[in-house]
Amino acid sequence: MYWLVTLEDEIRVSPEKLGEEIEKAVEKSIKEAYEGTTHREAGIFLSLVKVEEIGEGKIYPEDPAVHFPSRFIMLVWKPVDKEVVEGEVIDVTEFGVFVRIGAVDGLVHISQVMDDYVSYDAKNSMLVGKNTKKSLKEGDKVRARIISISMKEENKIGLTMRQPGLGALHWLEREKKEGEA
Repeated sequence: MYWLVTLEDEIRVSPEKLGEEIEKAVEKSIKEAYEGTTHREAGIFLSLVKVEEIGEGKIYPEDPAVHFPSRFIMLVWKPVDKEVVEGEVIDVTEFGVFVRIGAVDGLVHISQVMDDYVSYDAKNSMLVGKNTKKSLKEGDKVRARIISISMKEENKIGLTMRQPGLGALHWLEREKKEGEA
């Protein structure tokens, strides 16, 4: 789920940025400090939206930088249990597929790919259903549901595609056409 989060922090602006306009220097410093980082409760900071306020800068002993108290808005993505997400398969292994879902990758374990016996085709680097003949390979777009979340040192997201309306988008499109015929 995407959120706009307002934060207040003292932003360290390094000396090499002090020749720029203060607003631009603070903006660059916020982006360097926050974008792409994970906060256990807030989620993954994706992008700076707006700097709302910049206070008077302070200089501390033995630190050549200037520290500006600032209030700013960040776009954040926080995975939510049972949320339906879309992404792209970026790796196929014998134990499942890794799916890029925005800022992080999730794992669809082989047991959660489809309601069929699934085997790994190492030669073609794909998963194939025994009866349905459905295949899943790198680059396929998929829709999945989040079933487990661990936002610690490493972000780990568990996904399933074994529910109606989930799976590779080309499977869902084929099912839709067959249902119309």
